[in-house]
Amino acid sequence: MNRRGLFAAAAGALAAGGAVTAPATGRGGSTAAAAERSGRTAEPVSVRPADSRYDSLLRGNNWRFTGRPDEIRVVSSTEQVVRAVSEAVRSGHRLAVRSGGHCFEGFTADPGVRLLLDLSPMNAVGHDPERRAFEVQPGATLGHIYRTLFTRWGVTVPGGGCPDVGAGGHFCGGGYGPLSRRYGSVVDHLYGVEVVVVDGHGTVRTVVATREPDDPNSDLWWAHTGGGGGNFGVVTKYWLRSPDAAGTDPARLLPRAPARLLERAVVWAWDERMTEGVFTTLLRNFGTWHEQNSAAGTPEANLYAILQAPHRSAGSFQVIVQIDADVPGAEGLVADFVSAVTAGAGVEPTVDASRTMPWLHPVTWPGTGEAGDVITRRYKIKAACLRRSLTDPQLATVYRYLTDPAGTPDGSLELFGYGGRVNTVPPGQTAVAQRDSVMKADFHAVWLDEADDAARLAWVRDFYRDVYKDTGGVPVPGRVSDGSYINYPDVDLADPDWNTSGVPWYTLYYKDNYPRLQRAKARWDPLDVFHHPLAVQRPAR
Repeated sequence: MNRRGLFAAAAGALAAGGAVTAPATGRGGSTAAAAERSGRTAEPVSVRPADSRYDSLLRGNNWRFTGRPDEIRVVSSTEQVVRAVSEAVRSGHRLAVRSGGHCFEGFTADPGVRLLLDLSPMNAVGHDPERRAFEVQPGATLGHIYRTLFTRWGVTVPGGGCPDVGAGGHFCGGGYGPLSRRYGSVVDHLYGVEVVVVDGHGTVRTVVATREPDDPNSDLWWAHTGGGGGNFGVVTKYWLRSPDAAGTDPARLLPRAPARLLERAVVWAWDERMTEGVFTTLLRNFGTWHEQNSAAGTPEANLYAILQAPHRSAGSFQVIVQIDADVPGAEGLVADFVSAVTAGAGVEPTVDASRTMPWLHPVTWPGTGEAGDVITRRYKIKAACLRRSLTDPQLATVYRYLTDPAGTPDGSLELFGYGGRVNTVPPGQTAVAQRDSVMKADFHAVWLDEADDAARLAWVRDFYRDVYKDTGGVPVPGRVSDGSYINYPDVDLADPDWNTSGVPWYTLYYKDNYPRLQRAKARWDPLDVFHHPLAVQRPAR
């Protein structure tokens, strides 16, 4: 891999904060809201199967899943969402909502969905002076959000690194990315939501819910601080303001964005020198560093790293590290990190390259145009939250799967740095329950040909199950693992063939927060209008 290709891959690798596709939009004092109230939004577009536009608008990001709804409704305002939901309720037609379309499972492509609501035109980002917050509509992509917040006010949110993910599902599922160790999760800065809900009589209405202690709807806000998309209604606006923000100056309402980014990529060849001992030492060191350096407010919490370990047939694997280039001692912090990861490995990297660039460039990159960016890709991703490094037996299993000649060339394990400021928030303060994890892991396969579905799915499922064989094939909360992340949904966790732990899927995602989410479900979606295979269930009567 040459230097140019290395950093192109690095940009793609830092797309860390996956997202469940879900509902979302906006209202308030912003320009977008004013346009909506004045009726200047575009008329909704109805696309049915006979329409030449239908197939182009049908699929999301994961082409493993394709539904066949009677209608795709492309909407531009909260009022249009209300009308669409009302029609679906009256007709008894199941609906699903898509913003960016990056759902890892087929929640919006379920064969039972008759109306697919496309929120992509609802993409405004603005300042709402009435609420002293930034208003973000659900169809806004992360790249657009970062560019707008940075260009106009010099601020940002600590969301994912993939710029074409929509805010709709990413935000309400928790949202994390390269700045989260420094600034926390996205939901730690979520002030309020506007949601289109359906009551027990089938009446559709719009509700605004905030984190204010005296807000009677605050449980609806809380449910969107990590409860995941498609559960309670259609989010039509998010408002963002840091909890410690004071005054009315928009430039002080969210974290300041870095001016420059220092990035270093360290690459090792998958050759005869990369023995099991060398490989597992590198992975263990990566995990140990995060165990020891994930306290909030420390210099090390400014650093974000990913370890990408694809199958041996890829030829190499790498660690990529990023930091705000203007943090005091930034280069030294990165150098110390690389030294800690490589300690005792005994094999020199084949590439060790650094560069400094304006911060906005990597967070708004348009993609490299290579195979991984092709829109027709298919994938399966399985995830875990980690309190510590994987154990030695788990690391041995990882090495076995990634070096097996019969394995898939499209498979990979990735470890993402986490912790820091994220872990200063009590588990019950938001719906994100994993508040002492220091890494996230994802096991995945990405491919293009439908004919490869069975083999690729079998490989990644077996890989994950065998890494967690001592806990029933899933990352049961304990000394090392802490469940999974709802923005990386995996329906296998609800399948007794793949989860033999006796721990239900909702505990793996929500832990002790699940009963509170169930109460919010009973209050705000009593008819279960909004559901999918991993949806929050109403409490048993």
